[in-house]
Amino acid sequence: MIEFQNVTKSFDDEVVLKEISFTVRRGETLIILGASGSGKSTILKLILGLIQPDSGRIIVEGRDITDIAERDLVSVRRNIGMVFQEGALFDSLAVRDNVGYRLYEEGSIDDAEVEREVQKHLGFVGLQADIEKMPSELSGGMKRRVGIARALVGSPDIILYDEPTAGLDPIMKRTIVD
Repeated sequence: MIEFQNVTKSFDDEVVLKEISFTVRRGETLIILGASGSGKSTILKLILGLIQPDSGRIIVEGRDITDIAERDLVSVRRNIGMVFQEGALFDSLAVRDNVGYRLYEEGSIDDAEVEREVQKHLGFVGLQADIEKMPSELSGGMKRRVGIARALVGSPDIILYDEPTAGLDPIMKRTIVD
């Protein structure tokens, strides 16, 4: 599903990743632990093609994404759900539209099916009652839960989490981990 082949990434003069190699196969989970600034978020951004490596190759679902154009990354990202460390919700969209965004953009299913998917995933994170709220009306933990629901919608083949349980209460942390 994901393969890094001797990937190196620097920002200015600071080497963040040096010749990193790993493989994650279908059905596997990889947890990357490290101190702040050790490159965990950089790895996720590389997988999404948001940044490019200085050297090495990145393969996602059998496709080398190292040098492909932004427009070609759309089809790769379609199969990836991402929970960003900062939440990254659209401030101008209600919770319903934030969670359903991917499905609305793809246009491959009707609005009733999008609504069912949104309701199902908001139910999983305990936020069905907050479906009409705007992100500014949510606590930090609620925003995190909306981000998790959004990442899971559409059942992507790959789900990336950047500190997925930060800011969540212990019960919700356990639910998300399970």
